[in-house]
Amino acid sequence: MIDGRAAIDPRAELDEGVSVGPFAVIGPEVQIGAGTHIGPHAVIKGPTRIGRDNRIFQFASVGEDPQDKKYADEITHLEIGDRNVVREFVTLNRGTIQDAGTTRIGNDNLLMAYVHVAHDCRIGNQVIMANAASLGGHVQIGDWAILGGFTIVHQFCRIGSHSFCAMGSVLTKDVPPYVTVSGHPAEARGINAEGLRRRAFRAEAIQGIRRAYRLLYLSGMKLEEAMAAIGELGRECPEVNVMAEFAAASTRSITR
Repeated sequence: MIDGRAAIDPRAELDEGVSVGPFAVIGPEVQIGAGTHIGPHAVIKGPTRIGRDNRIFQFASVGEDPQDKKYADEITHLEIGDRNVVREFVTLNRGTIQDAGTTRIGNDNLLMAYVHVAHDCRIGNQVIMANAASLGGHVQIGDWAILGGFTIVHQFCRIGSHSFCAMGSVLTKDVPPYVTVSGHPAEARGINAEGLRRRAFRAEAIQGIRRAYRLLYLSGMKLEEAMAAIGELGRECPEVNVMAEFAAASTRSITR
């Protein structure tokens, strides 16, 4: 399961069933869970912990130092969950001590070729990042979000769960849950209705989310007024409370 041409540091910990391709390089303080496959020429630097049944393709760079001029060789981490797919030339950086010190990637995510995840990012579960989508430092992405190819996300932005960012979007503000955005800079275009249907959201919930979107984007209300109205709507449609809570916690304001 481990090609003899791979270079694996004796201080790395590989569970039973891990496979490693030729010319892969795995450094010290790397932990890799059972069933994970490391492709040829991939480079994994620690401290990095990788869960079970992941697929890391050839030429990926996983756990490298953060691209932050403040970084001074402190011990920081990268944590990756289970069943993720990391395609060719993806770059995943460790955290910095200016944040929590750890970049975290959840479970069942698809990171397509040339994706970049910078230091201290937090990616949830079931996220899709298409080719060359790039995150600045400290970005947070909720579950089931989709980033189209060449999407660019400014540092410290948050992307809500079940949102959709079209190809080439440039995000400088937070994207609320369920919302579809596109453009440079990105603007809201509607709700991700098709994605919600695919994930078995109730028809009544989708209609409630659509009403919340209209309050937020089409009513002419100020943000505070719209959020208060959405809070009222949340009494009959609990799904929209996620939007209200997200907007209330925003420090960069929301894409609007």
